[in-house]
Amino acid sequence: MSPRPVARTVVLSPHYDDAALSLAGLLPDLPGPVDVVTVHGGAPAPDAPVSWWDAQCGFSSAAEAHRERRAEDAASCALLGVGQTVLDHPDGPYAPEGATLHHLEALLRELPPDTLVLAPLGTNQPDHEAVRRLAVDVLAEQGAPPPWVYADLPYTGHLPEWGTPEADQALTRDPDYGTAYQGLLTTHQLTVRHTLTLDDTRWAAKRAAVLRHGSQLAPLAADHGNFLARTGPLRTETIWSLESRPAGQEPPAPRPAPGTGLEAPAC
Repeated sequence: MSPRPVARTVVLSPHYDDAALSLAGLLPDLPGPVDVVTVHGGAPAPDAPVSWWDAQCGFSSAAEAHRERRAEDAASCALLGVGQTVLDHPDGPYAPEGATLHHLEALLRELPPDTLVLAPLGTNQPDHEAVRRLAVDVLAEQGAPPPWVYADLPYTGHLPEWGTPEADQALTRDPDYGTAYQGLLTTHQLTVRHTLTLDDTRWAAKRAAVLRHGSQLAPLAADHGNFLARTGPLRTETIWSLESRPAGQEPPAPRPAPGTGLEAPAC
């Protein structure tokens, strides 16, 4: 089998299901090949007790949860036609004290400078926000373009205005779902690069990819209600590009996208 070509787009997925939940509809439009990099994909210690979340998913042991979730992700990535890369950072409940995202940092430093990197916004998810912050910092140190940022779903999608033209303005003031967006606005100008409300065909493809992560669906529904409903928070996907602003400059209002297509960053 021929080796997979070097990825032109790298999607940073904090956990095994985040890319499918957030971007399954837009992944075919990104410059390919596309690799999904699961940041917290490492195996737990052999003696680690099963976490509360994994127990809610029906797993008897931490090792079983890791093995099955990795297999679910492989099936989802294959369905979406993207590469699967897994970094050796255990998920939060299994991470050793003082753990850092050093594998992610090393990966970012080794990427070709013209790679398009997508990172999660981090809505109400500190581990998602940590991935985004590291990506922004490392790429800036490398002199590479900043990452594009995607709305992490279902979290951002619970914004009442989600899926409407008012969503970005609502994020600038919403105290429940806009805090990560507001924090990012203090350092960067955000430009909507693409917003897609999925038609029936793309929705069916996304639903199939999300269903490959079947072990997570019952606990997600307990926390997020009918998140898989056709009109629910997964229906609209959004990506922003970032541009650093001088320190002390007042955050401006979000700009509309300059075009409807996706464009790779300049080298």
